[in-house]
Amino acid sequence: MRHFARFVAIDWSGAKGRRHKGIAIAEARGDAPPRLIRAGHVWSREEVLAWLLREAGREPTLFGFDFSFAPPIVERGEYLPGEHGVPKTAREFWAYVDSRCGDEDLGAASFLEFAHRKHFYFGIADGVKADFVRFRQCDARLNAQGGRKTASAYDPIGAAQVAKASFSGMRLLHRLDGKVAIWPMDPLSDCGSAVVEIYTRIYLRRAGLTGVKLRSRAALNLALEGLGSPPARLRFEPNDHQTDALVTAAGMRLVATTEPRAFAPEGLTSEIARAEGWTFGVL
Repeated sequence: MRHFARFVAIDWSGAKGRRHKGIAIAEARGDAPPRLIRAGHVWSREEVLAWLLREAGREPTLFGFDFSFAPPIVERGEYLPGEHGVPKTAREFWAYVDSRCGDEDLGAASFLEFAHRKHFYFGIADGVKADFVRFRQCDARLNAQGGRKTASAYDPIGAAQVAKASFSGMRLLHRLDGKVAIWPMDPLSDCGSAVVEIYTRIYLRRAGLTGVKLRSRAALNLALEGLGSPPARLRFEPNDHQTDALVTAAGMRLVATTEPRAFAPEGLTSEIARAEGWTFGVL
C-alpha cells in the first residue's frame, strides 16, 4: 500500500523521566531529505500522543514507534504465565497494562517493578536470565534473515533494554486504539493514517552498515545514501536518537514504496497479528 503522504519515525525508547530528551521525531516526504520535527524540543509522551492524533487527521501518514507492540505469547500461550485474568490478545493487553499503571506521563515502571515483578529480570538476584527472556515470531524471522536478536520485553535492565519503553508504549497504543489504525492488529485503509512498530537496525542493514549508533552528520548521510535518500540538511551534529529517527523515516519510506510485501510479510498470520504484532520492515 503506497498511499501515505509522509513517513514519520518516533524514537521513543530513549525516553526517561517526565520529559524526555531521548524522544526524537523525523519525517520523510516524497523525494525530499528526511528532517527532524521540532529538533530542539523536549517531548513528553502525552505530548507525542496529542501531536500524533492531530497530525494523523491532517494527511495520510505512516507513524513508526521503536517499541514492542506486545510481549511474546505464541511460544508459551500466555503473556504472563500463571497470572489470572491476563488477556491473550494485544489490544486487550494494552487496556490491561493501562488499567494497572498509575505512573505519570504514560509511564509503566510500576507494572514491571510491582504489579508483575516476578516475570521481569532485574538482575542476578532473580536467577538465570535465560529463564526470563522470550522473543516474538517476528524476532525469529529477523534472526533467520541474519538480523541481530532484538531485546526481550521481559528484560528491563541495561542500555539496550526496551521493556520499559514497550510497556509505556502499550499505554499509548490503548489511547490510539480506534482512532488511528494500528498495524498489523488493524487492517489498513486506502487513505488513512496508520501506526507501525519499527526497528532502526533493519534500515541500517539495508543501508549496508553494521548497525552501530550514528552520532555525526557524515555517518548519518552515509546511511541515508545507502537508503536512496538525499542527505539530511542539519546545521549541527545530531545525537543517536535523532539519527535513529532520520534513518528510520527514510527506511520506512523506501520499504513502503518499493517492497510489495511491506504489509504482507512472510510468516505473519492473523493469530500473530492479533497477539504479538510485527515489526515493519521484517519481510
